[in-house]
Amino acid sequence: MKFVGHLDMMRYFQKVMRRANVDIRYSEGFSPHQIMSFAAPLGVGITSHGEYVDIEVLSTGSSEEMLQRINAALTEGVEALSYRRLPDSSASAMSIVAAADYTIRFREGHEPADWDSFASGFRNFLNQEQIIVVKKTKKGERETDIRPWIYRLEAVCEDENSLAEGYGGGSPGIDKKIHMRVAAGSSANLKPELVMQAYMESRGQELGEFALMVQRDEVYTNLAEEGEPEFCPLEQLGEDIG
Repeated sequence: MKFVGHLDMMRYFQKVMRRANVDIRYSEGFSPHQIMSFAAPLGVGITSHGEYVDIEVLSTGSSEEMLQRINAALTEGVEALSYRRLPDSSASAMSIVAAADYTIRFREGHEPADWDSFASGFRNFLNQEQIIVVKKTKKGERETDIRPWIYRLEAVCEDENSLAEGYGGGSPGIDKKIHMRVAAGSSANLKPELVMQAYMESRGQELGEFALMVQRDEVYTNLAEEGEPEFCPLEQLGEDIG
């Protein structure tokens, strides 16, 4: 499912709404469409536990009932985790996204040989006043300082002995991964692959093609009007329906 593009995923969820008999509202006009929007498009090849979609409904059952109906219409590889009511005053999720959490792992054969040095190097990397990268845009390439858009970056090792079941029952070992929180949304959007590429280049190393496995874990809005950001998961903006 991670290789399904965003537009195809949108069309898929429109079909799911019909199959689950969700009383979704349609727009008016000559060509009515379901009122639905995704918070942040997910890149092809990225898995996720933290995607959000807004829908407008005319009527609804309880959160538990609606989850059962929607999940019964979903295919393997996609699962609805939560169904919550938003206040009438809520802005669309797409307009308020400010940041996202990612977990990154190296594919087999691409892991840094000096993991301890690799992991400890993130501190010096983030201590830089600027991190300049070349971003490709529709108008060409331009240099951009991405340091203000990196909120968290750390490498960790976990013993998989207690996690083996969650990884499909494979043999236990050491799970080496990178946790990252970066800017997301319409005003600033930073791809985790670009951060990793900049870090590897700062070490005089190359990031191999298809070296990374990326998963998005959560999407946030910023509750602070100014100063230090106050990130809040979009999940917390709603309430369960009894």
